[in-house]
Amino acid sequence: MTNQTICNSSKWIDVLRHYGPIPRNDTMYDERVRSMHRRKGVAPISFDAKYTEELVNNFRGSNPHSVILTGTAGDGKTYYCRQVWESLDGDSTLWESEEKVREISLGNSKLTVVKDLSELVEDEKPAILSRFAKSLFGETTNEIFLIAANDGQLIDGISKAGSDEELVQLKELVEELLVEDRGERSDVRLRLYNLSRLNSAELFPSIVNAVLTHPGWQECEGCPFNKEAIDSVERCPILENKSRLEGAVGDEQTYDRLISLFRLSDLDSLHLPIRQQLLLMANMLLGHPDAKDYLLRCKDVPKIVEHKRVAQGSLYSNIFGENLPERRRDSVDVFLVLGRFGIGSETNNRIDNMLIFGSEDEDFQEHFAKLVQGDSIYGADDTFLRQQNAYLEAWDPEERTKFLDSLRRQRQRLFFVVPEKLESLLRYWELTLYHNGGEYLNLVWGVLNRGERVSRAIVSRLVRGLNRIFTGLLANNTDTLVIATSGHYSQAKVSRVHEASISAPKHRGEFVSIELEEETSIPSLLVSVTNSPDVPPARLDLTLTRYEYLCRVADGALPTSFSQECYEDILAFKTRILSKLTDRRRVEEDDDDEPRERIEIKLIELDFEGKLVERLLEI
Repeated sequence: MTNQTICNSSKWIDVLRHYGPIPRNDTMYDERVRSMHRRKGVAPISFDAKYTEELVNNFRGSNPHSVILTGTAGDGKTYYCRQVWESLDGDSTLWESEEKVREISLGNSKLTVVKDLSELVEDEKPAILSRFAKSLFGETTNEIFLIAANDGQLIDGISKAGSDEELVQLKELVEELLVEDRGERSDVRLRLYNLSRLNSAELFPSIVNAVLTHPGWQECEGCPFNKEAIDSVERCPILENKSRLEGAVGDEQTYDRLISLFRLSDLDSLHLPIRQQLLLMANMLLGHPDAKDYLLRCKDVPKIVEHKRVAQGSLYSNIFGENLPERRRDSVDVFLVLGRFGIGSETNNRIDNMLIFGSEDEDFQEHFAKLVQGDSIYGADDTFLRQQNAYLEAWDPEERTKFLDSLRRQRQRLFFVVPEKLESLLRYWELTLYHNGGEYLNLVWGVLNRGERVSRAIVSRLVRGLNRIFTGLLANNTDTLVIATSGHYSQAKVSRVHEASISAPKHRGEFVSIELEEETSIPSLLVSVTNSPDVPPARLDLTLTRYEYLCRVADGALPTSFSQECYEDILAFKTRILSKLTDRRRVEEDDDDEPRERIEIKLIELDFEGKLVERLLEI
């Protein structure tokens, strides 16, 4: 293919670019999205939003409730309002107009839609919010509301609207629902949906499907860079990335690994709104450092192919925003969230030995041939092989430096393409900061989500980690949780005064277990010290970061990248357990009137097997 070959121009690709991390992001507002699609003559990106059917059924029902949609910018509040409006056969012309408040008949009721409270000027808000408050707490009215606003704007608007009794009640209700993370109260006809609580890993598949199956891709069918007979290195990188995300041969698990990163981010309480997920989709498919705004246009493809720069538009690096300058990348939330996994910077000896010596080392030749040489586009292309040779021969310092950057990109790719059957050999989770991320996702959260129990081996490992932090000693106890202090200070780095030993397996009300928190779906570590219902178990949210920290400590390593914050969290958990022990003693003393004649103090020390043992002092 010569440099005279012209690539088809796709309006769909032009529209998709506007969802990416460009300086002026036209997806900032739903109206601009609609306008852009109409201007280009391209069908909008449409996907099933979680609450659309529930909202529509509510407003169509015989006893509709008013609704507040809240959440961070980009969570889809306006999108939901438009979906409801269209489902209720609202006038599309009225929706596209400059009107800030829209009304539609619902049988004997009237639905008032405020798609963005921030659009109203200050002297317009009081009237709307007063009507809203009276519809809930005042005399019976036939007016129902759908209001979209972030929680800060909503509370501030209600506070400034006046001091009428109904407005005071509305403010108290909204604050109560937000603080307690509830959606409704039985005595008021109102439902609050906090879209920031939506699970990113559950929403992202709908967005991926909506983009990958968009009819706009039909414009690419006749493109000369989209022929099966073409040499793979001359294939359009946009279409190559699309194919890989769809699960092409050798990439069957790429999509699943990406969803795993989203799931782990959710479990670490990191939320990614719809806008950020659409931005990621655009960047994954179109990202390239040589393109304008770092996102490919169809007219860029011939030059990229001619200069053999296709590999720089790799899907696997675009996932982390590697096509962008560091400063731009660090300003985008989704890349900050995914970048915290450290994929590319982290590695293990097996992976690096395969990448560096794999073509010559018989221990790695087979895997190198399949996982690196087998990918002539983003794996062992001509550039990579030349840099690898320069690194091994040490004849060009500049090429050696470039190879180290190539290693980073290859580690990113390998995290997504190493098959499950090679996990025990290549340990691809060690390419992340969270070496135990796969275990946490599958054997902790996954098991609990199926209603099963986490294995005793995992609980025992966490107990060993807790013992080492609680005592400051390299303890190996796994069946007993030892609580110790320095005698007067519970958070001392080394604690040798024994306070209690709690059985990890269930025994007379004592146990250590992992359960799924019902409201957050995040695993919790529970420590129970008694059967008494007056002393509930101490609970610690077992986030991904805390799990990794405890596992690393249990295995004898101290990960400095997040140790201080986690260390303080675990010591605070010890303090809560000590409080439960105090409550237990109080209950036991109420049942035992015999006086204490002596005070016993037990000191702990390690035996030759690394087990904590007690030594009694009597006073």
